[in-house]
Amino acid sequence: MSGNGAPEGPIYEVGFIHGRFQILHMDHMKYLLAGKALCRHLVVGITNPDPTLIREDTSDPNRSCGEANPLTYYERQVLIQESLTEAGIDCREFTIVPFPVNLPELYFCYVPKDAVFFVSIYDDWGRKKRDTFIRLGLRTHVLWEVAPEQKGLSGSDIRRAIVKNQPWEHLVPPAVARLLKRWNLSGRLQSLRA
Repeated sequence: MSGNGAPEGPIYEVGFIHGRFQILHMDHMKYLLAGKALCRHLVVGITNPDPTLIREDTSDPNRSCGEANPLTYYERQVLIQESLTEAGIDCREFTIVPFPVNLPELYFCYVPKDAVFFVSIYDDWGRKKRDTFIRLGLRTHVLWEVAPEQKGLSGSDIRRAIVKNQPWEHLVPPAVARLLKRWNLSGRLQSLRA
């Protein structure tokens, strides 16, 4: 332990962290890097990887609509890979996989069984995921639990700023800003709203 009580290095061999990352932003990076600090190898699960694996959920009903999911699995994978590498994480220390969060029976088709499942909790959706992991007997580590009003950034905020042509680049890692402009996400979001 260090002088402040924090571990000096990874405490788990393999950690698993997940999210939709429907626009990877700086708070996502804080979450990803907090998980990576706790393990030697981080597996990043991308939820809602394709339309066949999306299920509506009453604890977060907007998660499944098209406007909330403008990026493909591949695009989100590229954003995460580029951003973690840009943050100094060796690409050999993380793996990115699809994660059908609403289909627990499929978890181990994608995720190592020996991983510690990291979760952050802001609302009923986060509590539901934590409870599902625990019910399944998965080793679970809550990174933090805060009230919804303390959550900070959301992908919705950034998508809204892009559509309204407001500044947003400072809210995302540099690689994300560069790639979203290259992919003309603004045009895609406009067409999803039409």
